[in-house]
Formats: sequence, C-alpha cells, structure tokens
Amino acid sequence: MTGQIPDQLPPEPKPRYVWVCQHQSCQRQGSEQVLATFLAADLPAGVTIIPSGCLGQCSTGPTVRVTPEETWYYRVQPADVPIIVEQHLKQGTPVKHKLNPRIHLSFVIGH
Repeated sequence: MTGQIPDQLPPEPKPRYVWVCQHQSCQRQGSEQVLATFLAADLPAGVTIIPSGCLGQCSTGPTVRVTPEETWYYRVQPADVPIIVEQHLKQGTPVKHKLNPRIHLSFVIGH
C-alpha cells in the first residue's frame, strides 16, 4: 500500500573506508597520484578516502585497503582506481587481478 510506513526499515549501509598508503616506499611507486585519483573519483555515498601511514606491504605498493571488508589491493596505479570504484565500491565485487596475493591467496589461485 502506498503511503504506509514499513514495519522494518532497511539497514543503513556501513561506512566504508579506503586507506591509501602514503609511506615512503609506496610514494616512490606513485601512491600520491593514486590518492589524488581516489579523491577526485565519483564515489558512492558512505565511502571515505584516507591517506594512511605504512600498511606493512612495502614490497607490493602502492597498497590500498578497503574496510570494513578487509580487501587489500596491491601495485595500484591511477588507472586502476576507476575499476576499483565502479566494480568494488559501487557494485560490491572485488577486482580480482589487483588483490594482494599475500592476503587473498584463495581469490588469486581460484579456491
């Protein structure tokens, strides 16, 4: 029926955070440009971009971590940002070829 208040409202979406490492080794690999590209992107509501300190994945930087789901991307370049935004942040599907294999081994080897 139109005009009635539903008995139960849909749950509020959880806020999401995208942590972009800005530590020295990631900066040498271009993380400042990755951060700038995320900040300029058309993000869905509830997504906050955060420049972070070291995320402990120095050999595979620039590193991007998405919380609360704990998705870790590696060797992220500015050209990767639009697909991460569209496919992961908007549609909810991680970008498999950018998943950090140290953390997401099951995704990378197809288990």
